[in-house]
Amino acid sequence: MKQKLVQGNLKDTSRPQAKDFALDCSVAGYDYELPPELIAQNPAVPRDSSRLLVVDSPTTGIEAASLHHIFHDLPGLLRSGDLLIMNNTRVIPARLYGHKSTGAKIQVLLLEERQHNCWLALVKPGKSFKLGAKIIFEPRELGIRDYKDSSPVPSPQLTATVLETDAVTGGRLLQFDVPEGKTLVQLLEVFGEVPLPPYITTSSAADEQYQTVYAKQPGAIAAPTAGLHFTPELLQKLRDRKINQAFVTLHVGVGTFRPVEVEDVTSHQMHEEWIEVPATTVEQIRATKAAGGRIIAVGTTAVRALEGAAQSGNLQPFCGKTDLFIYPGYQWRVVDGLITNFHLPRSSLLMLVSALIGRQRLLNIYNEAIASGYRFYSFGDAMLILPEAITVLSQA
Repeated sequence: MKQKLVQGNLKDTSRPQAKDFALDCSVAGYDYELPPELIAQNPAVPRDSSRLLVVDSPTTGIEAASLHHIFHDLPGLLRSGDLLIMNNTRVIPARLYGHKSTGAKIQVLLLEERQHNCWLALVKPGKSFKLGAKIIFEPRELGIRDYKDSSPVPSPQLTATVLETDAVTGGRLLQFDVPEGKTLVQLLEVFGEVPLPPYITTSSAADEQYQTVYAKQPGAIAAPTAGLHFTPELLQKLRDRKINQAFVTLHVGVGTFRPVEVEDVTSHQMHEEWIEVPATTVEQIRATKAAGGRIIAVGTTAVRALEGAAQSGNLQPFCGKTDLFIYPGYQWRVVDGLITNFHLPRSSLLMLVSALIGRQRLLNIYNEAIASGYRFYSFGDAMLILPEAITVLSQA
């Protein structure tokens, strides 16, 4: 059942009721209607000219409306001594096009590397793909140049063999035949393309517009989109105001963008994603908190990395995988505030943000954004949830 949001319907969520708590645990409680024209097809230019909806008090979304800003206003909305935590993952050209020996066309979306040059991937069409089948890929353009050498080289072929199926994702494990001394990630620059989400259908964006300006560690199949709004100039203005920056890595995978398909939210199992929270970032966070500063996560992926590294009770340097699923009732350990885009209905991302400020309150705020014509999803506008807005947590 879809929940239609009505403009101005600011329900008091400060007093949780049994039916509201039940909706917190139901995937239907995270549904909303979005006019298709509000799904952004291209990013704002310049990046920091996107709109920014600010949640600045515990009553925002209950009794008070949000504040409307432009993203380049961010330095004036934060405090000196705050620490922004950013995800420096880089989107790889994870979509490949190939064919079987019969000539049948195949589309592959790489998810994660399981072993050396052996990748879990979604294969379309995949039902008829038997174990041992081979896929032949052609480079995107003829007359390519070797990635280390500027001299022309013959157009190579790339092949992969289906080793097994994966019950969790419905994907296939593909072993790629890669020339000695090279990795598949290197060859993807020749054979692959950066995959845009399926709701972006008419985009003219260049590949680099779907990367953050601080993207560094290759491995994601989708961008940490809250970071797309930053420009080098805005980052410098933040530093000038002593609003510091530190980095984590979460390689965005299928776990982030797949919808929650079970009715009972508490039974949803997140797909694991690889994270790294380095010791230098942990030290910056500890020093910031000790000095009275606030930890502002840039995006839900930064949230999952930080909170995933703190599951022992205290934040520690961490490198490995996390399947942390955050939904209302979660006990926060690290994050004080959040910069985030507007997310899909029934998504784990919507549930994560609801855990910060309350589900019904968040839907009220989304209703306000829709009424104000904000642009949604990956190339859309952003929202800033300040720490002072979550001093009173709602259970609704």
